[in-house]
Amino acid sequence: MESRLTRLDPFAGLTRWGETLDQFFNDLGKRDVAETQGLLAPALDISEDKGSLRITAELPGLDKKDIAIEVKEGILTIRGEKKMEEESKDRNYHRIERRYGSFYRALALPETVDTAKIEASFKNGVLTLAMPKREETKPKTIAIKAE
Repeated sequence: MESRLTRLDPFAGLTRWGETLDQFFNDLGKRDVAETQGLLAPALDISEDKGSLRITAELPGLDKKDIAIEVKEGILTIRGEKKMEEESKDRNYHRIERRYGSFYRALALPETVDTAKIEASFKNGVLTLAMPKREETKPKTIAIKAE
């Protein structure tokens, strides 16, 4: 039977504990930034089929009057503002987790999109943009002639 001697390091546990605390506070800071950016940069889904592109954006708690959409020089801009509800004087707030403020998203559109035909709809807090492709950029099937 072979035995080994190992050196005892009384500070080894403290070093690991310090690293754990550092990681905890770093992650905490990152989470707060990510949560803050949740409203400042709304989540988008972008999909494409043969004839169009589609963008959906989650904008809960907003009305369509709070949203502005603009296309200029091939850049699609979605902006808006979520306003805080009126504060009640007879209520004490202990914590407010819902996000309020302005948001802005800008996306470069491909040249295939016909910007004059973009349509927007807003329902149940979801903005949908339907962007048809220009006819000359859509795929065409070429028939093969018999010889």
